[in-house]
Amino acid sequence: MQSVCICSEVHLPCVLKWYWPSEGYHSPEFETYFDQPHIYSTLEKNIPQIISMNEALLDSIDNGAKYTFDISGIFLDQCKWNPALIGSFQELKDRGASFSASPYYHSVSSLFPDNKEFKEQVSMHRNKIKDIFNINPLTFINSELILTKELSTILKEMKFKCLISEGSENLLYGSDPKHIYGDQIPTLLRHISLSEDIESRFSDQKWIGYPLIADKFASWIANMEGDITTLHFKYSSMLAHQQSRSDILQFLIDLPASFEKYGISMVTPEEALKKFKPKELPSIMNRSTSRYGMHNLMGNHPQHLYLHELIEIGKIMESIKGAPEYDKLNCIYRYLQQSEILLEMGSENNNHGYEKAVNIFSAISDFKRAILEVKV
Repeated sequence: MQSVCICSEVHLPCVLKWYWPSEGYHSPEFETYFDQPHIYSTLEKNIPQIISMNEALLDSIDNGAKYTFDISGIFLDQCKWNPALIGSFQELKDRGASFSASPYYHSVSSLFPDNKEFKEQVSMHRNKIKDIFNINPLTFINSELILTKELSTILKEMKFKCLISEGSENLLYGSDPKHIYGDQIPTLLRHISLSEDIESRFSDQKWIGYPLIADKFASWIANMEGDITTLHFKYSSMLAHQQSRSDILQFLIDLPASFEKYGISMVTPEEALKKFKPKELPSIMNRSTSRYGMHNLMGNHPQHLYLHELIEIGKIMESIKGAPEYDKLNCIYRYLQQSEILLEMGSENNNHGYEKAVNIFSAISDFKRAILEVKV
């Protein structure tokens, strides 16, 4: 019997504001670089859709569905503005939803040559999930589904049982993403096309698959070869579908019955490991990838330069440990590691990518100036 594993990332990034050092140089605060009013208003605007989405998923779980949530540490911190959101996810946990771990700040720290920062953020997120939901996550989902050559070794050391990454062509070379692939840690690969059907194309009335109903979607999977289909999508896309008045909630409620009709079971990542034997895929050990391919994160010079700056700042941060401002500055440093900051500078981002890069480097340059002043 085929199975389907559905995972969803819950994350609202902290966006940078347009930064101009017009107020003079001083020790920075979070609000110096990040648009706090925008972050707050974005969460407030999305709360009704998040609650509606979670209520639909509760109905879906009652119908037999199983879901895994990757809730970023940043989002969990934002929930302090509306604790009912935590309660809503707590209900999902009580009905059987599982939770994965990831870098706390949705960061690209797994790309740093020294894995200390990455391991600290993963442990921080794991502890947060345990504190809130009383669950010790055994599945790891990296920011932007990043996979590096060293990742499996690190995760094995951290006692993770499973990794979910991108089913990109440079890993698969024509192989099927519908299997568990074994390296040091069993890896499930996102089925890009089917995930995008839900995430991106669901509300597109010009798409040939429109309207997508649960029965049609289940029949597509039933007619494919393989053990397990791994679907991973961003929660924010589900909220966008709701705003476009699509039937995404009913689709999710209907999915379990439709899968059952075609003999497909829904499982968590850990259950998938018990059900299917991993296959070999040598490229997992010597290739890197991320959501839509590594070029999306590291495809141009500004992105490489920004990552280099993050690494250099990390070294300076180590040298100012113990300074009175350290905790505040380290927190800002970690927010500056958000994957979305690199994505904004991507060559595929036609929305003022160059201007965004200029602004991003203005902010990180000022931050570097501030920590160098502390070091002196």
